[in-house]
Amino acid sequence: MKKPLIGTLLALTLAGAAAAPAMASAPRDEAPKAVAPTAVDFAGTVALSNCSGSLVRTPASLPTDPALVLSNGHCLESGMPGAGQVVKDQASSRTFSLLNSTATKVGTLQANRILYATMTDTDISVYRLTKTYQQIQTQYGIGALTLDTVRPAQGASIKVVSGYWKSTYSCNVDGFAYRLKEDAWTWKDSVRYTSSCNTIGGTSGSPVIDTTTGKVVAVNNTGNESGGTCTLNNPCEVDQNGAVTVRQGINYAQQTYIIVPCVGPGNVIDLNRAGCTLPKP
Repeated sequence: MKKPLIGTLLALTLAGAAAAPAMASAPRDEAPKAVAPTAVDFAGTVALSNCSGSLVRTPASLPTDPALVLSNGHCLESGMPGAGQVVKDQASSRTFSLLNSTATKVGTLQANRILYATMTDTDISVYRLTKTYQQIQTQYGIGALTLDTVRPAQGASIKVVSGYWKSTYSCNVDGFAYRLKEDAWTWKDSVRYTSSCNTIGGTSGSPVIDTTTGKVVAVNNTGNESGGTCTLNNPCEVDQNGAVTVRQGINYAQQTYIIVPCVGPGNVIDLNRAGCTLPKP
């Protein structure tokens, strides 16, 4: 695990290409307009004591719901969950430094529960805060990032935004690892970055944001540091036939669309909801 991985988003806004004017006397097809990337910055990211994270919501979350913070399972204050272990609905008093668009700390948020955490199939932790989204918006002027409901596309432009390091990485989704194995842990359908997202320790838990939609599509969690095969800090890819591939210097994230079906009214995580595939305790 790149324990704390960093990844931050730079604000880039590219104007769409102007289409040629229509000619009444000789109609012709217009060139398709380019989609302008969404400006991505540090607003809504958080710094943990050892990792990065983000203030997140689902599309159905209400302003009056208790706010959620997303990070990695291996960033838990109690230590890394074992293979097969799921942490569900436990007390927590963890604090998070909330950042604005320029990576300036604007306040401290506090959790009262760890709603869910695991390193089995994925590597996520979801904390419930003592404040609602509305209270955070009113007090700090910061809104939550929205979790996408669909799987990211290969080739998609992404940014990894690290609240811990106050730094960003820009790259693309290179592809997906059917299974990503690191020491005792195995993760499913992991996002593989192109090489320019050369994340480091401390960036773990950073939101991976699609630069077109501005939505969170994954959470940064690991990378192969020294070329080892399936060892700690040296994950390997395993395909459907069991073939192992090692990509030294390449980094990975865990998809987050799978979280959305598991979040019910009031931002309660219910692992029995329709469509929820997160591992159960």
